Amino acid sequence: MLYAMFIILIAAALLGYRVISAVPPLLHTPLMSGMNALSGVTVIGALAVFATVPRGAEGWAAAALILAMINVVGGFWVTERMLRMFKGKKRESEVQEIPWQ
Repeated sequence: MLYAMFIILIAAALLGYRVISAVPPLLHTPLMSGMNALSGVTVIGALAVFATVPRGAEGWAAAALILAMINVVGGFWVTERMLRMFKGKKRESEVQEIPWQ
């Protein structure tokens, strides 16, 4: 069982690397938001594994859940940063004065 799970892990890593490296750099930014939604599915899968894990593998299941959550949070953080870069800076003439500032 552990051997089969290890083979699946290696195959998924190699396939993921191959797919990601085939995407042109120009498309990485628009595709990131869609990938964040897909990462949410990874969290659901990690939760399902965590709920049905056999004795002795709870640590691995917890690590999978934590890493999936880090992936989702990091993806949204990077997407938000990139979107801020596209907004640009406001000119002084466009900035409104707010009385309480």
